[in-house]
Amino acid sequence: TKRVIQYLASIAQGGPKKDASKGTLEDQIIQANPALEAFGNAKTIRNDNSSRFGKFIRIHFGTSGKLASADIETYLLEKSRITFQLKAERNYHIFFQILSNQKPELLDLLLITNNPYDYSYISQGEVTVASINDSEELMATDSAFDVLGFTPEEKMSIYKLTGAIMHYGNMKFKQKQREEQAEPDGTEAADKSAYLMGLNSADLIKGLCHPRVKVGNEYVTKGQGVDQVYYS
Repeated sequence: TKRVIQYLASIAQGGPKKDASKGTLEDQIIQANPALEAFGNAKTIRNDNSSRFGKFIRIHFGTSGKLASADIETYLLEKSRITFQLKAERNYHIFFQILSNQKPELLDLLLITNNPYDYSYISQGEVTVASINDSEELMATDSAFDVLGFTPEEKMSIYKLTGAIMHYGNMKFKQKQREEQAEPDGTEAADKSAYLMGLNSADLIKGLCHPRVKVGNEYVTKGQGVDQVYYS
């Protein structure tokens, strides 16, 4: 797909940039790939850079044969990989790109260390891939955001949400004595995750331990056990 897009872009050069802060349309189409791969590709047993989602790309040409626009639809992202990986596989590339320390300011922003083993969601399988330079890939991803026209605030929001997922995976719960009700076993991870998502930590914990569910036409609050919280 990447090669086809590069070929089509090279033979159908469009007009000049409309916005100096963004890349040309051709650049944007090509640079969408590193951004998509960072969040949608991962190491599997058979492939170090396996796409874990489907995508359908439409490229539109004007009457002159020049590129006019493009759009991408994504399908069936393997969401379960975020919380669980096989021993010989790895979570999505973006987590390890951030932890590469190529942009140290991200570690401070996300309240994280550069040790993947500090985070449960990303350390169940492999944490490095010989054929992938996570430092270089982070710079490619970050540059792709710029070419695609993301503002600095939007970029930081994306990174913050990624960091929030890492902290979220470290949240611990325990069962209340003489009850089948879960309660937090410490709040440090929840506090960090909620902060990065712009949420109140107490509300996040309440939403997990006592979610509101719709029964008929009304909403009621129900209690959850430890296993239910972890799988919710």
